Amino acid sequence: MESREQIIREIEHMSKRMRKNALDMALAAGGNSSHFGAGFSIIEITATLYGAIMRYDRNNPEWSERDRFILSKGHGVLGYYTALAEVGFVPVEDLQTFEKTESYLVGHPVINREMGIEFSNGSLGMGLSVGIGVALAGKRRNSKYKVYVLLGDGECNEGSVWEASMAASQFKLDNLVAIIDKNNFQLGGSNSDVMSVGDLAAKWVSFGWDVVDVDGHNIGELYDAFNRVNIPEKPVAIVANSIKGKGVSFAENNNAWHHAVLTKSQYEQALDELNKELAVK
Repeated sequence: MESREQIIREIEHMSKRMRKNALDMALAAGGNSSHFGAGFSIIEITATLYGAIMRYDRNNPEWSERDRFILSKGHGVLGYYTALAEVGFVPVEDLQTFEKTESYLVGHPVINREMGIEFSNGSLGMGLSVGIGVALAGKRRNSKYKVYVLLGDGECNEGSVWEASMAASQFKLDNLVAIIDKNNFQLGGSNSDVMSVGDLAAKWVSFGWDVVDVDGHNIGELYDAFNRVNIPEKPVAIVANSIKGKGVSFAENNNAWHHAVLTKSQYEQALDELNKELAVK
């Protein structure tokens, strides 16, 4: 059995490969927005989930006891598709078809269970409600699977998120984990300027959730948060403090990279930075 340190080291390397593949995807998107910033902020989260936490069977994608993942902030697909490629659902070469005509790897996930894409997503604020339905179904069937829903902090401006959070607590869904990617930005600007939600962790606690606050780029903290013993009958919320555009100097905390299109020269600069990170063992 691998030690915690070995697992964390492997996931760290996995996340570095994912960030490099995500960069290649952003360039392959051509004139289309890849939602660069939002995808890069969640890479350590999805790497930890798919690399060490979630139960699934690549050879049996419809396995009834598999854990379910829902990308509620659907525009963050760079951090989703690259994780699916790492664990064998999506062929790595298919990542280069991102945003191309007829590709199944589009700008928001479209359900494709064979490729590991559990649910479609479009409008923000819907994923947690879907996750509640799936978690309720698991409870009623006495299944052991868990449901992981990844939201954005800007997405928490949606009233539907808080209606869902009340329902999860009411129904005692301790098989449900919400991860909030707290990168402090949304499409229109900083969250504090557009619509501040204040102390996110305190809000989720007030809605009856068991809450953990972590560094969203620290694999060890994420790994421990996902593995902690749940409080019975309480859903779990992990507030992951992250950096929009993490890993690329010109994109970090730069909200222009919510929608900006990557140029070849920017790609070369980012590639140089990421290659230096890949070289660190």
